[in-house]
Amino acid sequence: MLFRGQQTAALEALLFVAKEPLAIERLAEILELSAEDIPGILEDLRERYASFSSGITLIESTEGYKLGTKPKMSHYIELLYKQPVQALSGAALEVLAIIAYKQPITRGEVDFLRGVQSDSALATLVDRKLVREAGRKDGPGRPILYVTTEQFLSRFGLTSLRDLPPLEFETEMEINK
Repeated sequence: MLFRGQQTAALEALLFVAKEPLAIERLAEILELSAEDIPGILEDLRERYASFSSGITLIESTEGYKLGTKPKMSHYIELLYKQPVQALSGAALEVLAIIAYKQPITRGEVDFLRGVQSDSALATLVDRKLVREAGRKDGPGRPILYVTTEQFLSRFGLTSLRDLPPLEFETEMEINK
């Protein structure tokens, strides 16, 4: 049996190493406690992190709990992870937009829509992990199908492809109905 301080430390360690938020039930299972004990321990952590001298905060989501950095610390985190900005060329952005809206799609289909070859732009997008291969299309030559990645969603601030803005002609078609 863990004492309250040990319970708090153990729960903190779990939230620190977990890749995804942890639900109360899962925390209780791992710590061998009842689910009714966990909210009190979480409150202890919340109070500990409420201090101005802490850069950590307890984050609650629909999936559970996790640790994160306080928004006031974002500048320092950005400096740590700041990578040189590598802008995408107009051609790469065009190819990326086509793949995002038409996926899964082959390079040949992208070329047809653009009217020019897309080899270089597509290679750049694959190298930057914004698109990936997602199998092969049935048909002659079995061409590679491309789709966007989680990194694409993250880089453009999207949670899912449903967050993409509607295409202008789609909006116009809905208005003209």
